[in-house]
Amino acid sequence: MNLHLPGKLNRALTALLCALLLTGCSRTDSAAQPDLSTTTQTDSSLQIVATIFPPYDMARSISGGRAQVRMLLKPGEETHSYEPTPQDILAIQHADLFLCVGGENDVWLDNILKSMGEDAPPVMRLVDLVDLVAEEEKEGMTSRGYHEEAHAEHDHEDHGNEEAQEEHDHEAEIDEHVWTSPSNAIAITEAIAEKMAELDPAGAALYRSNAAAYVEEISGLRDDFARLIENAPRKTLVFGDRFPIRYFVEEFGLDYYAAFPGCAEDTEPSAATMIYLIETVKREKIPVVFSIEFSNGAIADAIAEASGAGRMTWQTCHNVTRAQFEAGETYITLMRSNLDALKAALYGEE
Repeated sequence: MNLHLPGKLNRALTALLCALLLTGCSRTDSAAQPDLSTTTQTDSSLQIVATIFPPYDMARSISGGRAQVRMLLKPGEETHSYEPTPQDILAIQHADLFLCVGGENDVWLDNILKSMGEDAPPVMRLVDLVDLVAEEEKEGMTSRGYHEEAHAEHDHEDHGNEEAQEEHDHEAEIDEHVWTSPSNAIAITEAIAEKMAELDPAGAALYRSNAAAYVEEISGLRDDFARLIENAPRKTLVFGDRFPIRYFVEEFGLDYYAAFPGCAEDTEPSAATMIYLIETVKREKIPVVFSIEFSNGAIADAIAEASGAGRMTWQTCHNVTRAQFEAGETYITLMRSNLDALKAALYGEE
């Protein structure tokens, strides 16, 4: 559920990038400086670009205003619909440090970075900083490729190729939503701070001090989650949506049911999935069905209406709205809102 581009757009952007590079763009070309509308502005020479909100917020907090930090994803934009602009590509090239998630959905970056050659900035991929788990298709989920299986009429000649594609679609992929675990967020924050200190030694003490304060806040948040979950009468979450918080439930020993895995492109569940989730909510007396931010919530609403449960939003922290951005929301404040949502889901009315 990270930034994703179709192949045609990927090739077009790579060609565009090559053209830009041939015109002699460089990090010192002030006329080519990108739009910095989602950037913290400073006089520091250290420029950091992040693809999505969590690493942006971490770098911004670590910087304390010393570095210039930009997020490519605009506030209010859904990650699946993101398309980089020429200014975004130039922002990457001008950066002293580029922060991205990595993994399958960031493969479009490889061609762009390769095309930059020696002008490519140092890159930190979040998936390289923590232990990873694979996505899973749990009982009741709508399987990848469901709509193709349900609606496609196969020619006998193409049947073998389609079976091979279906088998590929069902292969386990790495879950890339690593920041949803507070412990992972701590490890990522510390790694970013050390890299910033390496790139800007004069600011090293500031970066490490700010990182320590940020980590302390995440640690307190982690402790609050642990205490809440330890005494909860339930240990199960239900998502009428994608499920991008597997790292979170793995850290705290929770179980879950969901309509789709975290990076699923499907938006319509099978009838079997809807029946399964509705019956599960009724049987286990689940008080809350979740949807995620930037989702229309239609699936969760349908499950909640049929089962008598309430519906709430879980903040996965991929991005924030423009209003949230302007109000100064952070990864920590978003995760604290999840603490309240989790209490409603695990305790509810007995």
